[in-house]
Amino acid sequence: MRVARPRRSRRTLVIVVVLALLSVTLITLDARSGTDRITAGLRSVAHDVFAPIVAGVNDVLRPIGDFFAGSVHYGALQAENQRLQATIGQLQLQLREVQGEAKQQRELRALEHLDYLPDDKTVTAQMIGFDLSDLDADITISKGRDQGVTVGEPVVGAGGLVGQVVEASHTTAVVQLITDPRSSVGVAFGPTDQLYAEAFGQGAGKPLAVSFLPTGAALHRGERMYTNGLNDAQYPAGIPVGTVRTFHASAGTGTASATLQPMANLSELAYVAVVQWTPGL
Repeated sequence: MRVARPRRSRRTLVIVVVLALLSVTLITLDARSGTDRITAGLRSVAHDVFAPIVAGVNDVLRPIGDFFAGSVHYGALQAENQRLQATIGQLQLQLREVQGEAKQQRELRALEHLDYLPDDKTVTAQMIGFDLSDLDADITISKGRDQGVTVGEPVVGAGGLVGQVVEASHTTAVVQLITDPRSSVGVAFGPTDQLYAEAFGQGAGKPLAVSFLPTGAALHRGERMYTNGLNDAQYPAGIPVGTVRTFHASAGTGTASATLQPMANLSELAYVAVVQWTPGL
């Protein structure tokens, strides 16, 4: 059985080759001497035999051709897609720039109308550098002593208190943010702002820790705290500091603690206002 099958295959192949040669011969004769009944009949037989073979070969070759054509087409599509992605990237960058400029303009307009500082003069400055970590939370601004900025002056943003000037050169100044671990702010809260506590920085990006809360004080999430402006305070009274994020009271000890989310968006500062105010005056 294993020997007979190859012989039949070879025999079939010989027949196909002979018929193919016959077909070619008929086509040649037809072209040279015209058509008669015999050649027409033989051509008909050859067509009937080879038509399925040709169709089968076409079925096999067509996907291969489509594959190569598709590969070329895919390459063109890929190149076009890369061009479109580059264009989208440029448009997104331009959009972010426009949005950033619009945001800065909103900040500048907000700093011109600070309701909590109606009578205090301010110097508007741009943030030009920062040092933010768990140990430090400082920013550098574009105004210094030549523009009237001095050490100890409060710094505010569109939302509220930002920090205090700790260094000043002729043209720049360093501001210690209220989230700096070395910072503390005396705060007031309650229906008439008659309850006092102290808010301490815990590092950049972290909420303030509120301590020394009065016994029995009850706070709720979202409640606002303001600078208290007590004697020798570092900040004038009434500047928004933050909103209560968490509150915990220990039963039996009468002590309580809270955390405060700064009102000013300290992670996205573009412009700030230095308040021309001196403690004790």
